[in-house]
Amino acid sequence: MSYFTRAAGTLLVISLLTVMETFSQSPKTDEAWSRVQDHFTQKMNENEVVGGALLFLDENGAKKSSLNGYADLQKRVEVDENTIFHWASITKTLTAIAIMQFRDRDKLSLDDPLTDYLPELFKIHNPYGSMEKLTIRMALNHSTGLRNPTWPWGGNEDWHPFEPTEWSQLVAMFPYTKVEFEPGSRHSYSNPAIIFLGKIIEQSSGDSWESYVHKHILNPLGMNRSYFNHTPEHLLPYRVNSYQIKNGNPEPRGLDFHTGITTSNGGLNAPVTDMIKYLNFLLGRSDTDHPVLERSSLEELWEIELPVDENDGVKLSVGLSFFVEEFDGMRVIGHTGTQWSNYSWFYVHPESGTAVISVTNTDGLYDMHRFRNEMSRYVFEHLFTLYK
Repeated sequence: MSYFTRAAGTLLVISLLTVMETFSQSPKTDEAWSRVQDHFTQKMNENEVVGGALLFLDENGAKKSSLNGYADLQKRVEVDENTIFHWASITKTLTAIAIMQFRDRDKLSLDDPLTDYLPELFKIHNPYGSMEKLTIRMALNHSTGLRNPTWPWGGNEDWHPFEPTEWSQLVAMFPYTKVEFEPGSRHSYSNPAIIFLGKIIEQSSGDSWESYVHKHILNPLGMNRSYFNHTPEHLLPYRVNSYQIKNGNPEPRGLDFHTGITTSNGGLNAPVTDMIKYLNFLLGRSDTDHPVLERSSLEELWEIELPVDENDGVKLSVGLSFFVEEFDGMRVIGHTGTQWSNYSWFYVHPESGTAVISVTNTDGLYDMHRFRNEMSRYVFEHLFTLYK
């Protein structure tokens, strides 16, 4: 008998906590949020997800949040707003912001060849011409023609590092790497391309990527409980565990793992409270005395660069690291993340000043990518459309 069967008579592993701040909002929005919240709980239940969070910011920055289940099932630690989740590829949006900071300081151009900063890339085989064709812009919009995975050979043993830890390891692969299509011709998601941007940030700043982002993005936004890779000792009580469902039971994977050389595209750990600050920054509501990025430059990241696909009435395009989804006459900006059994996503609707963000900590019984996509579509249909 599985853990979930033994928990009959309850919401299984889900213990729903609803945190609502007092604010004036229309009955339609309250009713829509109630449906979204119930749907989220239902889908977590169906997928046997151990813990997760869903949060909605209204046009005034006030929030409604559904905080469900357990950050640590064995210790019976429930998810709350201080729970530190892993946000995976949402990290890429920080790298894009950092690149734009350098662009605005006239330290680089988005159309500079990557090889101007990383001559090691000349070792990559490019059947479409010189490696000088690959630009910073192409890395941001995922059109370099480079593959998706960072380390496509091996990595399946317990003693293997989660990702390569040294730049030299990637450089050693370059003679065995090729550009797979004409650079700039279409979108194809590439993690190595973002690593290259992380290296450019390090060269341009003299700091490690992590240190630069702390100094110039996280700290100014007051995201003081956010960090990369291993958890500081004082934050360990808040760190979420990750789970896989095996033989009908959730098995913990462990609190921490190191994203190695890929930190610039997937290393962010942060509590929901800090991610609220990030969403407010994206919506132009940051109260920092020193703007992290000019509004016009931030919005430049959201301009459509290339189409991606269209499904069920939702048109997906890519900007500069951020993705743009258009549906029912509306446009939302966002990104998703998947790593170590964590599934995250956020969308902002700049025109109304609203946003939604969600994260879960389990590889469930079913396809969690599908769960995430269905949940975001449900939010589109039941919340964002109220602000048309």
